[in-house]
Amino acid sequence: MNRALEKLTNILDLSDSIQDKKSKAKAYMLRAELSIEENYKSFDPQKIKSYLKRAEEIQIEINDSLGLGYNYVLQALTATRNTSYSNADKHFSDAEIIFDKYQSTDDINKLKYYRGLFYLSQGINGRAIERFENSLPINDPYQPNYLRAKVHLNLAKAYKNIKQYKDAKLNAETALKIGNSYNFPIIKLESTLIVSDTYAGLNDLENAYNFQNSYIKIKDSIYNAERMQSMAEANAYFDNEFQKRHIEELERDNNVESQKGKRNKLTSILSSALLIIISLLTISLYRNNQIKVKTNNLLLKKNSELQLAKDNAEKAMKAKAQFLSTVTHELRTPLYAVTGLTHLLLEENPSESQKEHLKSLKFSGDYLLTFINDILQVNKIEARKLAVERAPLNLKKILNDVVNSLTQTSKENNNKIVLDIDEGIPEKLIGDYLKMSQVFINLISNALKFTKDGIVNISAVIIEENDTEQTIQFEIKDNGIGISQVMQENIFDSFSQGSVQINRKYGGTGLGLTIVKSLLELLESDIQLKSKLGVGSTFCFSLVLNKMEPETISDAEIVDEEKTDLKSRGFKVLLVEDNKINQVITKKIIAKQNMTCDIADDGYQAIDYARSNRYDFILMDIHMPGISGIEATKEIRKFDVSTPIIALTAISLDDNKDDFLKDGFNEVISKPFDPEVFYKKISHILS
Repeated sequence: MNRALEKLTNILDLSDSIQDKKSKAKAYMLRAELSIEENYKSFDPQKIKSYLKRAEEIQIEINDSLGLGYNYVLQALTATRNTSYSNADKHFSDAEIIFDKYQSTDDINKLKYYRGLFYLSQGINGRAIERFENSLPINDPYQPNYLRAKVHLNLAKAYKNIKQYKDAKLNAETALKIGNSYNFPIIKLESTLIVSDTYAGLNDLENAYNFQNSYIKIKDSIYNAERMQSMAEANAYFDNEFQKRHIEELERDNNVESQKGKRNKLTSILSSALLIIISLLTISLYRNNQIKVKTNNLLLKKNSELQLAKDNAEKAMKAKAQFLSTVTHELRTPLYAVTGLTHLLLEENPSESQKEHLKSLKFSGDYLLTFINDILQVNKIEARKLAVERAPLNLKKILNDVVNSLTQTSKENNNKIVLDIDEGIPEKLIGDYLKMSQVFINLISNALKFTKDGIVNISAVIIEENDTEQTIQFEIKDNGIGISQVMQENIFDSFSQGSVQINRKYGGTGLGLTIVKSLLELLESDIQLKSKLGVGSTFCFSLVLNKMEPETISDAEIVDEEKTDLKSRGFKVLLVEDNKINQVITKKIIAKQNMTCDIADDGYQAIDYARSNRYDFILMDIHMPGISGIEATKEIRKFDVSTPIIALTAISLDDNKDDFLKDGFNEVISKPFDPEVFYKKISHILS
C-alpha cells in the first residue's frame, strides 16, 4: 500500500512536469481504487468521489472516453459499497456503452468482473459466479496478476455462500497461490480464511484448524501497529499532496485571470485573502489527517475486541447446535418404541376403552415427534446444513396435495379452503419441492388452526415472467383471530405464538413461522404479514421458479395411487439393528406384510449375513457400536451392488440424505416412521 501511494505520488509529479493530463487522471483513479479496496479501515465515499470527480473533469477535457468508462466503473463500485444500488447500476450501464463502442475486450472483461462484485454484494451468488467466470482471462496493464487473484478470490466467496465448498476451496487455493507468488498480503489473508472455512464445510477439521492458524499469523503480520501507522501516514501524505495540487491549480487559474485584467488593488486583496484561506484549509486538512491516524489505531483495537466476542459467540452457537442435535437424536430411539408399539397395539383389535387410551398415546407421540422434527429443522437452518435443491415439480399438484392433506383439519374448526391458482402457471417448473411444501403446510395449517367457522384463501398469481422463469406471488389469507401490532414484532421468533394464553389454547411448538421465514430466506425470498386483531391475517411472499422444456418428464408428477400391498410377494429381509426393542417392533411391522427377516445385532454380523444369504432388501441402522451402518454398507457393496439397502436411522444434525445415497444406500427412512409410509417406500424401491 505504501509503495503504491509512493508510486502514485511520483506519477503525479511526472505528469505535472510534462503536462500529461491523461496520466494524471489515471493516478487519481488508481488512488480511488485503492481506497475502495481498503476493507480494513472506514469507507470514505466523499474522499473517493473527490478523486473520481477530478479525474472525470480531466477526462472530459481531453476526450479520454475509455478512461471515462473506467471512471464510471469505479463510481459504480463506490455506490455499491455505499448501498446505492440504483446509482451503481446506472454507472455500470454508462461504462458498458463506452466499452462496447470501442470493442475493448480487456475493459469488457474487467467490467464483467466488477459486475460480479455488484451481484456478490447483493447476495445474488449465481449471477456473480457467472460474471466472474466470464471475465477470465482478465488483463490489465498495471495489475494483471492481482486482478486474476481477485477474480478467483471472489469466485471462492460466491461458491462458499451457496455451500459449494469444493469449488470454493479450488478457487481460494488458486488465489492463495497467486498471492504467495506475488506477495499480495490481503489476497493471502482472505483466501487463507476461505480455505479454512471450506475445509470446515467439508468436515475436514484438522485442515480447517491449520489454515485458521495461518490466517491469524498473516492477519497479525498485516495489521500490526507499526504497519498500520505507516499506511495511515502514507494515506495522509497522498491526501495532502492531492489538496496541495488542487490548491496549486486554483492558484494558477487565479494568476491567469489576474493577468487578463488590470492588477488593481482590489484584485491583490482578494488574491491574498484567497491564499490565506487556502493556507488555513491546508493546515486544517493536515490536522484532520493526524486525528484520522489516531482514530484508526483506536478502531483497530476495537475491531480486535469485537472479533474475540464474535469468536466466542460462534463457539457458543456451535455448542448449542450440537447439544440440540444430540438431544433430538437420542429422543427418537425411545420415541420409535412408543409410536411403533402403539401402532401395533391399535391393529390387534383392542377393546374400546383400550383403543381410546392408545389413540391418546399415539397423538402424544405424534405431537412429540413433530416438536423434535421442528427443533431439528431450526437447528439445521441455523447451522447452515440445508442446501437449496433444484428439481422438476408440479406447483399445482403441491398446493392441491397440501390442501387435501389438511381437509380433516379444516373440518375440525368448520373452515372452508379456497384455492385459486393462476391459469398461466405451467404444469412443470424447477424449484425445491420439499422446502416449498413445508412452507405451504406450515402457513395453511396455521391459518386453519387460528380460524373457526371461516374461510382460508390460498392464491398463486404470476407477477413477472420472461422466457426462462416466472415470479409467482403466493398469499394465504384467513379471517381468524388475527395478530395484534405488538405481537407482530416477534411472531417469527422461535417458540413464539404471540402469547402464553394463545399457546395453551391452540397448542403447537411455536416454530412453524420461524421455519417458514428461514426456508424462504434460503429460497431468496421474504415473507410479509398484514393482520388486524379480530379480523384475520394475510401472509404473502414471492418465489422465482425456472421454466423447463415441455418434453421433460418430472418425477414429481409420478403418483402412485395404488394401496400398498406386499403380502403376496413373500420378501426376505435382513434387519440390522442393535437395540432389542427396536428389533422386536420393526420385525412385527415387517411381519404384517408377510415378510420374513434375519436380525443382525451389529455391522460385522450384517456383512457375514449378506455374504452368506440372498435378501430382497436390507434395513440398516446407522449409529451402532463397533462398525457404523455406513461402513457396513460400503463393505457389502464390495461384493453385492444390486440388493437394495435402506438406511433406517434417527436423523441428526450432520445427517444428509445425499450423503447416504453416495455411500451406497438406495433410500433413507427416518425413525420413528409411519408404517404406511414405510411400506410405500419399500414397494417403490422393489418395483
